Amino acid sequence: MRREVCSLAFVRAVFAEFIATLIFVFLGLGSALKWPSALPTILQISLAFGLSIGTLVQSLGHVSGAHINPAVTLAFLVGSHISILRAFFYIVAQLLGGMTGAAILYAVAPSGVRGNLAINALNNNTTPGQAVAIEIILTFQLVLCIFASTDGRRNDNLGSPALSIGLSVALGHLIGIYYTGCSMNPARSFAPAVVVKKFNNHWVFWVGPLVGGILASVIYNYLLFPYKRTVAEKLAIFLGNFEPEEEEWDERQETRKRRSIDLPTL
Repeated sequence: MRREVCSLAFVRAVFAEFIATLIFVFLGLGSALKWPSALPTILQISLAFGLSIGTLVQSLGHVSGAHINPAVTLAFLVGSHISILRAFFYIVAQLLGGMTGAAILYAVAPSGVRGNLAINALNNNTTPGQAVAIEIILTFQLVLCIFASTDGRRNDNLGSPALSIGLSVALGHLIGIYYTGCSMNPARSFAPAVVVKKFNNHWVFWVGPLVGGILASVIYNYLLFPYKRTVAEKLAIFLGNFEPEEEEWDERQETRKRRSIDLPTL
């Protein structure tokens, strides 16, 4: 565990989560501000959030995995993909990055358009219970897409995981904006709430995404496409002491070779 935390790769990964969440929150919230000459549309906001996630996953996925979301990080922890310490530092970095991005946006946006900084709120007479349900469903489909599109065991034509994940985020916003402004990400909700100091029904935007992420992780990693790992291996991953067996490494390499061979020639 100490070896993982003290490594340079770990520090880079945590910093990447900070930077990625900062940029995501700045771009996403910035798209939803109410400029007087051109009010933002739902399609515009959805594309801005989706394209920003897709871009950041493509840019930083190889450094940290580009979680950019505490619900995703918790899902990876539950699915035995990362250690408890990595999850903790990732979530701290995401929250700090989100708050920094929101604070920068608040500072540079004209006072007449910043409003509540696109804070998540219950819309169209949505009750807290309905809001939690919609956030669970939207986060579930996002996290399920993340696991499926980044699964190294697949040998079919995946296409672009970054694009798939970005489209999943955009899809969630096309529906979720009507209910809650669409969170799917506690860091995205927490950041503007801290800056504008408004926490009405804020618990909704933690409970919904976290439950949705956990459900998706359990269903994908333990029911739909489970990993063949022993309890000891899962414990080693949890503690940050796991090293893949040589056979598992060879299998991953072979999968990558098959995937490259199976790609169609354009």
